[in-house]
Amino acid sequence: MLSEREGRDRIMESSNLKYERKGNALLLTFTNPETLNSLSREVLADFSAALTEIAELADKDKTIRSLILTGEGRAFIAGADIKEMSSMSAVEACEFSRLGNSVLMKLENMRLPVIAAVNGFALGGGLEVVLACDFAYISKKARLGLPEATLGIIPGFGGNKRLTDRIGRAAAKELIYTGRMIDAVEAHRLGIANRLCEPDSLIEDVLSLSDEMEKASPNSLLEVKELLNLCSDNDLQTMLAFETNKFGLVFSHPDGLEGKNAFIEKRKPEWRK
Repeated sequence: MLSEREGRDRIMESSNLKYERKGNALLLTFTNPETLNSLSREVLADFSAALTEIAELADKDKTIRSLILTGEGRAFIAGADIKEMSSMSAVEACEFSRLGNSVLMKLENMRLPVIAAVNGFALGGGLEVVLACDFAYISKKARLGLPEATLGIIPGFGGNKRLTDRIGRAAAKELIYTGRMIDAVEAHRLGIANRLCEPDSLIEDVLSLSDEMEKASPNSLLEVKELLNLCSDNDLQTMLAFETNKFGLVFSHPDGLEGKNAFIEKRKPEWRK
């Protein structure tokens, strides 16, 4: 369980991570720098619990507009815990993969926009976490890759599908087949990262982005995120039908009415809290 400390900004923490309020955002930090924030079964369980708590908190407090993920020390997440994995049986490895996939599906389907602030190494499971976020801002010092094949295994937390969707099949095959670690510039070129940031300004840059998203209706972001997450698994005609239905829903939502009226009246909209 996560423990709570009193203060101006709420802080929740376990031995593996913490999250805290930063303006209109929640900043979740992996806090095991001595292991480069590797993903063990315990860390994944704590991560899942934190996501559940954050979702519940965001449902109650509509002033929370985004979730930001980062890591303490030299790594965002340097991968799964290989030492723990080395003693797993094939059955246990399947269970570990299912656990990782369930947590990252929970992350991908968060109602809040989720931004990865990649401060350092994002390898293996760490890159898979990045790919499950809505998008990523990365430090110019960051290094990313899926090196599993060089260890005799394969990505097991959804990275094969998500990387292919993000950068295309041929580029994904090249990175996975070689296990090559890429720098921030190449990650940006390939489309894994949205923006390169100076290391010292990474979190500030992401918080500024969160502030910018506050101009948008929370309901619009929720609905369009759900719509965009369906795009890679459906054809155009199916997506047009989904889009039309959602357009009608958001059009009649209080935020839709407020946004149109605010535009006509030349004022800033006041979104429903």
